Amino acid sequence: MRKARPRKRADRTASDSRGRVLDKLSSDSLKTDSFKNPPLDTPHSTAWSAFSRQARWVCVALIAANLIVYASAWHHGFVNYDDDDYVTTNPVVLRGLTWHGVAWAFTTGYAVNWHPLTWLSHMLDVQLYGLDPGLHHLTNLLFHIVNTLLLFGLLHRMTRALGRSAFVAGLFAVHPLHVESVAWVAERKDVLSTLFWMLTLWAYVGYVKRPGLRKYAVVLLLFALGLMAKQMLVTLPFVLLLLDFWPLGRMGIGADPAGGWALSHERWAAAVRLVWEKLPLLALSVASSVATFVIHQRGGAVIILSAIPLKLRAENALVSYVAYIGKMLWPARLAVLYPYSRSLPAWWVAGAFLFLMGASVAVLRAAERRPYLPVGWFWYLGTLLPVIGLIQVGDQAMADRYTYVPLIGLFIIVAWGVPDLLVGWPLRLRRIALPAAACLVILACAIAARGQLQYWENSTTLWTHALAVTTGNNIAHNNLGVALADQGKIDEAIAQYSEALRNQPDYANAHNNLGVALDDQGKIDEAIAHYSEALRIKPDYANAHINLGVALANQGKIDGAITQFTEALRIEPDSAKAHNDLGVALASAGKIDEAIAHFTEALRIKPDFGDAHNNLELALVRRGKGT
Repeated sequence: MRKARPRKRADRTASDSRGRVLDKLSSDSLKTDSFKNPPLDTPHSTAWSAFSRQARWVCVALIAANLIVYASAWHHGFVNYDDDDYVTTNPVVLRGLTWHGVAWAFTTGYAVNWHPLTWLSHMLDVQLYGLDPGLHHLTNLLFHIVNTLLLFGLLHRMTRALGRSAFVAGLFAVHPLHVESVAWVAERKDVLSTLFWMLTLWAYVGYVKRPGLRKYAVVLLLFALGLMAKQMLVTLPFVLLLLDFWPLGRMGIGADPAGGWALSHERWAAAVRLVWEKLPLLALSVASSVATFVIHQRGGAVIILSAIPLKLRAENALVSYVAYIGKMLWPARLAVLYPYSRSLPAWWVAGAFLFLMGASVAVLRAAERRPYLPVGWFWYLGTLLPVIGLIQVGDQAMADRYTYVPLIGLFIIVAWGVPDLLVGWPLRLRRIALPAAACLVILACAIAARGQLQYWENSTTLWTHALAVTTGNNIAHNNLGVALADQGKIDEAIAQYSEALRNQPDYANAHNNLGVALDDQGKIDEAIAHYSEALRIKPDYANAHINLGVALANQGKIDGAITQFTEALRIEPDSAKAHNDLGVALASAGKIDEAIAHFTEALRIKPDFGDAHNNLELALVRRGKGT
């Protein structure tokens, strides 16, 4: 008679229960330790099939959350901050997708960036939608939705942690700090480059599963395409090394039994092999970084050290690292632009330094038991490095849009860390509390994001809000003035320009815009004074040359006007307005043939330029060849 075999009782470790709680998995949940070497794909397993059914519902929920938060963007307009350079006044983009536009996209450094795929994306939008701003916003939202789904799928594929992956993707979808990247048409480069970031990570996971030259070539190609959308992807090879450590488990680095770090010969060999594997990607990153710096420098976007000393930049970088974390935890008083402070309290800087160093040491010490901690932390620190301000581009101290990818690292820490912190709670309580808390957090973020989105409705709401939540924001004063002037509120616009100049007397844009407003009021002499001051501060300011030329022409000083228009064309040869205005001045001087040549060139650049059409017809009539 066969003896009854005793039923084995499964050992339930703390890690086991942690893995089940947030992810609602059955007894075959992954243990925390198994994250070092998780199975990348087991599509025929029962567990994977069950996860796939649940994952589909997660995807539906993520799409719904994005639509609920961002639906009102359909009714938003363009704003007067980069949207003009990227779409509304860009003569090449306004022609739609053309062969000339494709060539221009790959050869231009316009807007002090080289991102041909971003330009092509805007051209395609104009080709399909014209200048309907709602549809341009829709394209941004579609990219954001795809990025959200790819992020969820990527984390789920690597870790099999359904709930935690969903939580990270949910925060990515609706966090208020990400509103800027989605709601701002000119930030197409952000959502588009992140699409290639996610696709590169997907391709890399496939390569890790079954290495091969073709799969590596796909990784390299997707990474290169991402760099052609925005150069912030230069840190992606570093992130791949982090993923090699966790959750892909390709880097066997850990702590020795005595608690110190030990690197055996095998571990050194593995680390060197993985770094060597990334060299082609690193080469692309270096080339892109050098090209970006050169373009920024030539375009005047890089702030010189005499304007912002390196010490102040380093201090601002330390404080910004911590400030972004604060805004992630409490996303209030968000603005499109945060003015650069010319001095920071020493205790702020010291506190930020100690916090960052302490956190870095802590996550390294916990790496063996909690490998997600160093991965998430150094993901955050590393991906923010290109835009943290050590090489200062622009006047902002920090920007919400810079957190679009970096915050994923902190979200990972929260999603995996909170269940570990609550491991001592009763299992049933955790099964209820963790999912409920996750839903409440995502709901709170969604409500705050909807509130932040309303400020992006138009330029007036955007800059009025920025002035309400920041101080000394001269760019906000200037751009609000432009928005008010466009509405015919000239006196209010003058007040904003004057306030900007009171705070920053050498602000060339504000001088130029104040000159335009005074010109509209018939105060030509005052306008000329401000145009001249703008050009004293910024001699290569093409618009100021054009405006000064128009003012001089209105005073009958044709030779002076011709000089100004000619100088504007030297700076911006493709300025249709400068060609047209120069044509008018030349016609007034009796130089009809030269005028016709400039009207013709203006129409070549901007075929729907009504004033140039009329002026060309009049010039042809004067020459005796009109119809």
